[in-house]
Amino acid sequence: MLSNFGKSVVLCILFVASAVSSQTAPMPRVELTAGFHRIEAEVAANQADRSQGLMHRRSLAKNQGMIFAFPQAAMHCFWMKNTPLPLSIAFLDEQGKIINIDEMLPETEDNHCPVRPARFALEMNAGWFKAKGLQPGAIIGGVGSLPAAR
Repeated sequence: MLSNFGKSVVLCILFVASAVSSQTAPMPRVELTAGFHRIEAEVAANQADRSQGLMHRRSLAKNQGMIFAFPQAAMHCFWMKNTPLPLSIAFLDEQGKIINIDEMLPETEDNHCPVRPARFALEMNAGWFKAKGLQPGAIIGGVGSLPAAR
């Protein structure tokens, strides 16, 4: 029979094992380009990864982001619930052409949507696209090599 201390240790071990097993595998990473700018992006190509997105992240490195790939172009909207860092989002067509860019404030539930159906969305640190001089019509290179969205 276990003592109270032994029971606590067992419960602690079970809790840690459960937490570790519930963590999702890291998302794949790809290199994208915006003109001569290099982007290291995590790829959210399935529903679970797209739902998680950058929630609970406190920071992103200078040229890191996340690209959301969808099986088809549609009016995919985003919000910032449980996301403590401000982000910029660029909605992209099938060829990686920027449709529109929006700035997203942390911890908000405002909808951020493309102005027409988009196949991809690229999230970067707030102001990243503006600082690089990128506007609608610019091309994000590398979207053709993304894993198939499901």
